[in-house]
Amino acid sequence: MPLPASSTASHSALPGPDTVTRVVLDNGLIVLVRENHAAPVTVIDGYLPTGAIHDPAEKSGLASFVANMLNRGSAHYEFDTFNAIIEGVGASMAAGASDHNTSFGTTSLSEDFPTMLQVLADILRRPTFPQPQLQRLRSQKLVQIQERDEDTQEVAAMRFYEMIYPDHPYGRPSTGYANTVTAIERADLEGFHAAHYSPQGAILTVVGDVKTSAAIDLIQQHLGDWQGPSPDQNVLPIPTLDGIQRQTSLISGKIQADIFLGYPAVSRHHPDYFAVRVANTILGRFGMMGRLGEKVREEQGLAYYVYSSQEAGPKTGLWYAAAGVNPANIEQAVHSIQEEFARLASERVTDEELADTQAYLTGTLPLQLETNDGVASTLLNMEWNGLGLDYLHRYNDLIFGVTADDVLRAAQSYLRPDAYGLSVASPTLA
Repeated sequence: MPLPASSTASHSALPGPDTVTRVVLDNGLIVLVRENHAAPVTVIDGYLPTGAIHDPAEKSGLASFVANMLNRGSAHYEFDTFNAIIEGVGASMAAGASDHNTSFGTTSLSEDFPTMLQVLADILRRPTFPQPQLQRLRSQKLVQIQERDEDTQEVAAMRFYEMIYPDHPYGRPSTGYANTVTAIERADLEGFHAAHYSPQGAILTVVGDVKTSAAIDLIQQHLGDWQGPSPDQNVLPIPTLDGIQRQTSLISGKIQADIFLGYPAVSRHHPDYFAVRVANTILGRFGMMGRLGEKVREEQGLAYYVYSSQEAGPKTGLWYAAAGVNPANIEQAVHSIQEEFARLASERVTDEELADTQAYLTGTLPLQLETNDGVASTLLNMEWNGLGLDYLHRYNDLIFGVTADDVLRAAQSYLRPDAYGLSVASPTLA
């Protein structure tokens, strides 16, 4: 058996209330700072509370488009100037959008932290969306969408989400479709930014070789007077999956088929979240991708890859398996995956499986916190999900608190044989 939670990691080594400073600026911006003077590097990681849930259906991909345009021109930094500054100090800066948030981040030497924060503040607050860059980015996006639409794994995933969430923002790819991206104009970008970019409910984490008070003062200087609309994280009612939904997409010129098979599951705050997490790790994550990897790939030779995944958002979640197979093995692979779902929902996992999985889930946590990037990302997600600064100190107890009965109950609750979605993307039939 693994050591008890208190013995597997030292609380003093984990970021927490004693080592992380949290302040909320008057404009609603939440700031988290953790000093780490081991190396002269500083990371900024943050979220704005806007994303693809705010995209009009006819202009799906708009939030992503806005985020990707931020570093292509702002009030004080034209595209070439921006790149010269970032490259000149050997730093990086990026932004992107998912369903509920727009992410942004920088990594630089600590001596360049003030410059990076100044540039970041300008692109977040005052992007100019220059038309030549808009056209260039649109062309790049359309090429990426074309490549996506010719990839069996990407298509199987995309159709799976469309099936689970029909006519809903969750069912549309955050990058959009060719026709919706083509329809996006400069006025749409400006309108989205004005309506949704705001410090209220935004989070900015700073981790690295900085002084906490100095970092907060700089953030106050560059972002403290920023004002914006109140965030709206409401979404349309989430569709209910009734019965078994199956769809096959045929793509010419391919030799592999890809499968996505799964079920609606739990949100991040649901009481069953950790039971599903442990169950999913046993099913298709641990070791050689868990039971699925051992049975479907190694023993039966039916898949090039196979794994399972748990997604848990603020409103809902998914639990699914994915596999890449020879087209001749599609039905066999689907059947074998379903057998492993059914076994998890009908038999208690062994004490050894449970203990090994719990040791894995708790043992990987320190590895995630070895870098400033890992700490910044972890703190950001803790704050975004409202987990509290003591979450990492409670994490081991949460994982070790899951029992074999909890795993069985979770599998029985969510792996329903009468209600699931199956998406297959395969070469065109001869």
